[in-house]
Formats: sequence, C-alpha cells, structure tokens
Amino acid sequence: MKRFLLLTAIFFFTASSLLPQETFNPIGTWQGKIQISPVVQLTLVLHVQKNDAGALTATMDSPDQSAYGIKIDAINVTADSLTFFVRAIAGKYAAMFNRDSSMLLGKWSQGAYSFRLNLKKTDKVEEVKRPQLPAKPYPYNDEEVVFENKIDSIKLGGSFTFPKEDKNFPALILITGSGWEDRDETIFNHKPFLVLADYLTRKGYAVLRFDDRGGGASTGDASKATTPDFANDVSAAVDYLLTRKEVDAKKIGLIGHSEGGMIAPMVAVKRNDIAVLVLLAGPGLTGEEILLRQAALIAKAEGMSQTEIEKSAKLSKSIYAELRKSESTNTAYERVKKLMEEYVTSLPDSEKNTLGDTKAFIESQSNAVSSPWFRYFLTYDPIPALEKVKCPVLALNGEKDLQVPPKEDLDAIKQALTRGKNKKYKTLLLPDLNHLFQTAQTGSPNEYGKIEETISPTALQAISDWLNEILK
Repeated sequence: MKRFLLLTAIFFFTASSLLPQETFNPIGTWQGKIQISPVVQLTLVLHVQKNDAGALTATMDSPDQSAYGIKIDAINVTADSLTFFVRAIAGKYAAMFNRDSSMLLGKWSQGAYSFRLNLKKTDKVEEVKRPQLPAKPYPYNDEEVVFENKIDSIKLGGSFTFPKEDKNFPALILITGSGWEDRDETIFNHKPFLVLADYLTRKGYAVLRFDDRGGGASTGDASKATTPDFANDVSAAVDYLLTRKEVDAKKIGLIGHSEGGMIAPMVAVKRNDIAVLVLLAGPGLTGEEILLRQAALIAKAEGMSQTEIEKSAKLSKSIYAELRKSESTNTAYERVKKLMEEYVTSLPDSEKNTLGDTKAFIESQSNAVSSPWFRYFLTYDPIPALEKVKCPVLALNGEKDLQVPPKEDLDAIKQALTRGKNKKYKTLLLPDLNHLFQTAQTGSPNEYGKIEETISPTALQAISDWLNEILK
C-alpha cells in the first residue's frame, strides 16, 4: 500500500577546509549509504570512468531498489570537490573530497528532499543478499507470454511457469500491490512473486505473473487507471489461462497481495470460473481507514511523538475530506495544494527547512493524492465484494504488518465472508511477519531492504497447504 506521510528530519553537511592541492583521482567505484531515517539506509554506488576522448562519464546504482546503470548527465570534478546531476530523477550530488579519510563528504538532493551521503572508493561493491531468489536453470518450464486486455486494448507481458510432467495443472495468477509493479513485485532487491511462483511451480502448479500496465513488457497508462482497470487486466489473465492446454480450466485461482487482495474478490464476483482466492494482506477496510491507521502505526514505529502523529492525522483527514468532494483530478489537486500551502506556511522555520524546496514538496504531495487511483482507493469499501465471494478463501496477514492493520483487517474479512455465507474460508494471523510476509523486528517498511528473507517459509507453507486442500 502506498502511504502519505509528511517526512521531517534535519540534515547536516560538513566538509573539511582544504588547501589547494592536485586534483584527486575520481576514476573508479564509490559506495555509500543514504540515511533516509534513523533506522533505514539505501546504498548508492557511483561508477566514474573516462571515455575515448578523455572526458569523465559516470553512472550510478541503487542496489536496494534494483536500479542499475542510471545515467548521470553531467559530472564535474575540481581539486577538492565532485558534483553530478541526474535529470531523469531530479537528483544532484555535491561533495568535498577529504584527503585524510579519502572520502567524498557530501549531500544527495532529490526533488524536495536532501540527505547526507558520504562515498568511499572500493574495489568490491557490497553484495545485497537475497538467498531465496531461485537460480536458472529452473526444473520447470518458464515462458515469456503476452496476452490482451480487449476492454482497454492493451497488451500485458509476463512469465508463465508450469511443471514439465503431464498436463492439466491447477493454475494461479499472482496480483501485485499498489503503485506500478513488475511481474516479480520487486522491492528493495527482493522479488516476492518470483520466489512465490518458483515455490508453487515446484509444488505442481502453473503460475502466471505479469508486469502492471504501463511498464516492463506491458502497454497502457497506469497513471490514469484505477483499481477496476487493474481488475480487468486480471480478468484478461484468466481468459488467457483458459487458452492454455497445460491448465485445468476448473482449477484457476487468484493470489493477490495488498491491493491485489482487493482486486481478487472484484474479479471473482464477476466470474464463475475462479476456484480459490488467497488474500495476502488484502484490505478488509476502506482505503481511508487503512491509510489513517497505517500512517499512525508507521509513525509510531519510527519514533514520532503522539502530538506529531495527531497533527499529521488532522492534516490527512482534511485532505481526504477535500478529495471526497472533488469531481476531477484538477479540482482535487487545487484543493489539496491549498491545504498543503497553508500547512507548510504554518510550520516553524526549523521544520520548514527540512522540506527542501517547499514548492516542489507541495506539488509532489498534491499530485500523489489527487490522482484517479488514490481518490478511488480512498473511498472504496471492499466488504460488499467480499460478501459476494462464494469460492474458498484464505486470508493471511502478518502480525507485524504496519501497512494494513492485521487484526482489524482479518476481523472485517471474516465477518464479511460469514455474512455472505461463504462455505469455506480461513483467516490466519502469522506471528512476527510484516506486510511483505518477512520475519521482522518492528514491521516498519524501513526494515524491508535490510531483511535478507524475501518471504517467510511459514507463509509459503500456509499458502501451499490451503491450495493443496482445495485444488488437489
């Protein structure tokens, strides 16, 4: 789930005073960590080289975000400084070279935010460990596929995996969470859907996962889409599976994570050929309820005071009230922008300065919450769809999930399925797991990239046990 938080922090930038000396050698690989919050860091790697003409060129990587080879548009080096610019992400780095430590001491700026970032030259980049990622060759078939959503005239590209032996396998479609996601639901170099698809295919299932519309191998424009549009994409995926000779048409299931757990019931109530649903942290509350609870839970985990939490909640409620009244994206944007301007103006200078470019900050926040997707999600109530679901349902939540409040969520889902007289369902609250179903300490999103585990074996086992009970 996406979240709306006003981030406040103080960043200090210091650099040594240096006497004029020979220009330091920037050629090579530099690595450092951006301190996003007291408990989360992002690794950044800078690669500097000379081209055939002798001019400096550079690229950068953000391994925790699976971003590599990012083009640097301009790099400038003096006897004691280095700066570079990345237009594609509105990024800038400015640093002084400290000869005592042989480090670049500087500041990374992106949009409205600035973070301290010190880089040190290295011969070997620190490896991001993700031990659950499967390695090729796989002991099963793995096909690149493309299918069409005829309603919206877009192509969706993904991966279809299935065992090598026999035919007529039960089949599963993996449905990603909110925001644009690739077929593996990649986050902080974790690939949860690749791990899940590999696990289930080895257990005898065919699995289809695909890139969200608007990226990867899929066409379309995700920025203008809302949740029902994504439901149409999933329905098109079901239609595609019905054309595959490897699939048992009577045993097609949907596995949705986060917003995907909201999409799965929407699809199931419109079709009579869905055999099972697995909801992984799928919503049982309205978007507004989730967002307010989410913001408070995460803020508390990150050490924010109760006063600050209440202040943020008050602003969020005012914004959501304006969004509910807005009939268009433009109207919503203007109303939110006005509230944000009033809020920023009311801040003391010490807090205002932490926002960086306040105009850019206001615009980025206003654009995010006034989008068609956000306004739809805010008011959508998943309960009516859940009450109509007749196929078997497994709903899983991690006990330490801070993005979808687990107890309230599972209670709401259970009550809805009970009222709808669903004959076979199960809800499970899994101890010590977060929103990604990793074994976690606090559950904060700030831990996601630090944890080596991609999905807890406990969660994987719970999913396969249920599917085996229903589909085999």
